[in-house]
Amino acid sequence: MTVTCPNGHPSQADDYCDVCGSPIEAGAESGDAASVSGSVSPTGPYAAGPAPTAAPGAAPAETSSVAGAESLECPNCQAQNPAGALFCEACGYDFTTGAMPRSSAPNVPAPTPSSVQNVPAPTPSSVQNVPAPEGFDWLAEVWVDPDWYQTQEVEDPCPSPGLPLIVPLRSRSVLLGRVSQSRNTHPEIDLSSDPGVSRRHAQLSTDGTRWFVEDLGSSNGTFVGPASGPLPDDPISVGPKTELDDDDRLYVGAWSRVVVRRATPEEVEAHG
Repeated sequence: MTVTCPNGHPSQADDYCDVCGSPIEAGAESGDAASVSGSVSPTGPYAAGPAPTAAPGAAPAETSSVAGAESLECPNCQAQNPAGALFCEACGYDFTTGAMPRSSAPNVPAPTPSSVQNVPAPTPSSVQNVPAPEGFDWLAEVWVDPDWYQTQEVEDPCPSPGLPLIVPLRSRSVLLGRVSQSRNTHPEIDLSSDPGVSRRHAQLSTDGTRWFVEDLGSSNGTFVGPASGPLPDDPISVGPKTELDDDDRLYVGAWSRVVVRRATPEEVEAHG
């Protein structure tokens, strides 16, 4: 009778295998029974052969799932980092404490040229042209002269004399008179407080070095006299221009005296 050893070898002996020498337990199946029940996988040092190995190119089944766990996404910049990393390699985010990078808050995309509103630069035509004030080299002093007031027969009281009113002469021709809204008269040298001055009393003009005065048909006349002499008695003629000397004074109305002179640098700076 043939029996089968634990390693699957047929043996005529029923105590030890004739092939491998493994002990055969009592009651082992005969060779016929073994063929019916199926072969038994050999064990021990005399196993039929090594277990089949996987092909060289095959990867373990769980490799893909492990690989997925080996990457760590940064919550700040969404960069992929190796598993177990302490800081994000892209932005420096601290995976341990959750501290944001020092140099930046959560990333904000930089504006693109299309997202920036184009504001055109102002052109010269869009800027309002504001003329600069003209400079001046000459000015007029307007005084209240009590002595001239004494020569005039007027009922209005004379104002208290004080410091003169300074009027820069910015044009080559300036009007001396009183303001009249109805006649649209706005003289550069405004003597509206003097009741003896006409609306368009006289015109002062210059050629750059000399000044002239012209009476425009005033009611009470225009008088010219030197500062060192007596007060003038006769008015200048209406129409022709009269040249003013450096020492001359204009007398008009009930108490007004006008002096035309060059301005000092301090006066130009103060009234410029």
